Amino acid sequence: MPNVLVVAELGGGESLKNSTLSAITFAKRAAPAVGGAFDILVLGSNTAAAAESLAAHGARKILRSDDASLKDYVAEHYAPTVAQVGRDYSLVVATASTFGKDLLPRVAARLDAAYAGDCAGVAIDGGQLVYKRPMFAGNTFGYCRLSTKIQVATVRQSEVEPDAASGSAASPIESTSKVAPSGAAARVEFVSLDAVVSERPELTDAKTIVSGGRALKEKFFEVLEPLADKLGAAMGASRAAVDAGYCPGDFQVGQTGKIVAPQLYFAIGISGAIQHIAGMKGSKVIVAINKDPDAPIFQIADYGLVQDLFTAVPELIKALPSK
Repeated sequence: MPNVLVVAELGGGESLKNSTLSAITFAKRAAPAVGGAFDILVLGSNTAAAAESLAAHGARKILRSDDASLKDYVAEHYAPTVAQVGRDYSLVVATASTFGKDLLPRVAARLDAAYAGDCAGVAIDGGQLVYKRPMFAGNTFGYCRLSTKIQVATVRQSEVEPDAASGSAASPIESTSKVAPSGAAARVEFVSLDAVVSERPELTDAKTIVSGGRALKEKFFEVLEPLADKLGAAMGASRAAVDAGYCPGDFQVGQTGKIVAPQLYFAIGISGAIQHIAGMKGSKVIVAINKDPDAPIFQIADYGLVQDLFTAVPELIKALPSK
């Protein structure tokens, strides 16, 4: 009987990304409506460690596809394998990261399957799956059903808690062959990846994030880095700061950037445009520093300080205890 297939996300073809754990939670909630079990597909160049780490999450089985060509993610190389394996399932799911948003629509097209992207949750009604999706920059939610035999969905990590490893027996690990791309896809190859390399936590996985806005100007890193270092935090930014060239695009938090939900979020010099709020309003505690008392960010902040950030941030750093 068809079940759920979770597509795991790996970094560099080897290490498991924590975002996958939210997709597992989603799969567990959906499974009773489509067979009761879920499997996990791991693709990469050296997936042994990642597969073993996933074996304690209650999957029926872990499927590994190891191939040197899968070391660096290229959608045209991943989609054929995921689609081939996915034909035996009722639901194929991954996290709505850059990886999931790029890969799963291609998989859905190959499977002639309906697609629900960026889901905030899933429920079962009358034996059918009902997907909860954010709308209007996250200000409201809509609910939809998919009518195709196979369904494909991505889950928003900030809305679904990560699954915790259970104490149950480890899931069996099986190998599956890579399906080679054909046609024009076969001519696509990985050339290089220009990524920001940092020792700080991954933005979407960080428990604390220090974000800055356009008000920081050329002093973006000069002001924010000492605070991020003191807190062991990831660094983020508003779209305005990114567009102005004060920081890399990888830093962008918002509707068109990364969706985050850390335990603590600092919004420094960020006015609080709807686009930015849509990407971070799920944060557990929000601290805003802005000299404009009417800035929209204060409407959602748990703690707000109306002061010039160039004065407030250095004082805050001094007040924080050393590690």
